[in-house]
Amino acid sequence: MNTYRLPLISLVLFLIPLFLSAQTKKPDLDMVYKIKQEGKNNSNIEELSFWMTDFVGPRLTASQGKLKANEWVKNKMIEMGLKNVKIEKIRKFKRGGWDNKRTYVAMAEPYYANFSATPAAWSGSTNGEIKGEAVLFDIKEEKDFEKYKGKLNGKIVIMPSTSAYEPSFEPLATRMTDKELEEIQGERVYGRRGRWGNFNYADYRKQIALRQKAVKFLKDEGAAVILHSRGKFNVTGSGSVRYKSGDPEPIPEVNLPLEAHGRIQRLIKHKVKVVLEVDIKNKFIKSPDITNVMGEIPGTDPELKDEIVLIGGHWDCWHGGTGAADNASGCIVMMEVMRILKALKVKPRRTIQIALWGGEEQGLHGSRGYVDKYIRDPKNFKLKKGFNNFSVYFNMDNGTGKFRGVYMQGNEKVRPIFEEWMKPFHSMGMKTLTIRNTGGTDHQAFDPLGLPAFQFIQDPIEYRRSYHTNMDTYERLIMADLKHNAIVIASFVYHAAMRDDKLPRKPYKTPKPRAEKK
Repeated sequence: MNTYRLPLISLVLFLIPLFLSAQTKKPDLDMVYKIKQEGKNNSNIEELSFWMTDFVGPRLTASQGKLKANEWVKNKMIEMGLKNVKIEKIRKFKRGGWDNKRTYVAMAEPYYANFSATPAAWSGSTNGEIKGEAVLFDIKEEKDFEKYKGKLNGKIVIMPSTSAYEPSFEPLATRMTDKELEEIQGERVYGRRGRWGNFNYADYRKQIALRQKAVKFLKDEGAAVILHSRGKFNVTGSGSVRYKSGDPEPIPEVNLPLEAHGRIQRLIKHKVKVVLEVDIKNKFIKSPDITNVMGEIPGTDPELKDEIVLIGGHWDCWHGGTGAADNASGCIVMMEVMRILKALKVKPRRTIQIALWGGEEQGLHGSRGYVDKYIRDPKNFKLKKGFNNFSVYFNMDNGTGKFRGVYMQGNEKVRPIFEEWMKPFHSMGMKTLTIRNTGGTDHQAFDPLGLPAFQFIQDPIEYRRSYHTNMDTYERLIMADLKHNAIVIASFVYHAAMRDDKLPRKPYKTPKPRAEKK
C-alpha cells in the first residue's frame, strides 16, 4: 500500500463538505430575524382569517360566492401594494356554476326536530317547501328496485345508511409526534397490498354504481327529494352529484348527519310514521370560468427578474362551511407572506408571485390551467418560456396545523438547501425532511414536469372533522400555527428569490402524444 495515499484521501474527504457548503449558501440570518419579528409582532393573520372566511363565505368552484371572494382578495392584494394583480380566467368549467340559496329539513311527526343539512352540490331544488311521509328506499341490489316501482312519485326518499356509528377513543385534534416525524423520513415502498391496504376497492365501486342507478331510478319515478347519510356529530359532508352545464336539473339530494338519518331510519323500521318538511333552493349558472387570483412583487435583478418564485393555495372550497381549513388557511398564510415581504421592503432578485387557485376541489383546474398557459402547451406539449423561468412553487393545503418539515417529492438535490433554510426554525419544530411524495393538491400540477413544487408536512389537527363539511369554519383555525407557517414560508421564499441559481429540478420527460379520437 502506498503510504502517501492516505493523507491525500483524507484531504479529499475534508474538502468535500467545504465544497458542498460553498454550493449551499447559508441563510441570511439578519433577514430571518426581521421576518420572525414582523410575523410575530405585526401579524395580520387574525384579520385576514375573519375576512377570508366569515365575510366572503362559501366559495364553491365557479359559484357566485367564489366570484365575490375573488373581488375581495383582488382588492386586498392591491391595498397591500402588490403589482400586476388580476383575476384571470384560466379554463371553462363544464359542470357549470352552482349556489345554494336555501336549505331547510325538519321532522314534523312524530314530533318536531330541526336537522342540520347540506345539499349536494349541483343537485336540484324542491318545488318550494314540501311536506310528506318519508319512505325508506331499502335496496341492497338492483333487483330491489322493482318493489318500489310506481310508488315514489312526489315522495321524500331516505337512502339506506352506508355506515354505522362507532365510538372513537382517539382525540379529535392531534399533532405529529417525534416518532411519527422520524418514521415519515423513510422512503415509502408499497407492498402487494398496495396503498389502500385491506380496503376492498371492487366492492366500493359496486356500491357507487348501485347508488348511481338508484338515483336515476328515483328521478324517473318522480321522487321529490333524496336524503343521504353523510357525516356524524351533527356534521354534514358536502359532496356533489354528476352534472354538466346544460343537462336537465338533477333531483335534489341532501346530506344529513348520521345521527339524524339514523333516527329517521329506525323510526320507519319500527313502523312509526315519519313526516318531514323539506325546502331546497339552488341556482345554476351556465358555462362559467375557472378563475385564479394573482399578484406579485416584481424582481429587481436585470438577469433574474423574469424568473418566478411562486406561492399559492386553492381559494375554492366546498359549500357546507366557509372553507377555513380547506383551504382559506393556505391562502391566508400566503397573503400574510406577501404582507411580511412588503412590510420589510424586500427587493427580490426574482419575481415573487402569489396565486390563489380556483377549481382545485374539482381536479386542480386552476393550477393545471396555469401550467397550460405559461409553462407547457397541453396539446403538443411544447415547453413555453415559463418552463425555463420557473424556480419553485410552495403550496399549503393541509389545514391549519403548523409546519414540521417538507415533502421533497423525490428530489434529493434540494435536501442540502432545505436543511440550511430550516435551521433557524428548528426551535419552532420545523426540522423534518422526507424524500416522500404527497398528493391531492396543487403542487401536483407542476411536479410531473420535474419542476420544484413542494407541500409542507403539517400537524393534522382536526383534519377529518373539518375537511369538506359544514364544520369547516373560522373555529378550525389556529392563529399561532398560521403565523408560524407564514414566517417559515416568507423565509423560504426570500431565499429562493435571492439565491444565484434556481432551485434544482428533476429530469423532464416529454409525454407521449395523445392518440387522436376516431
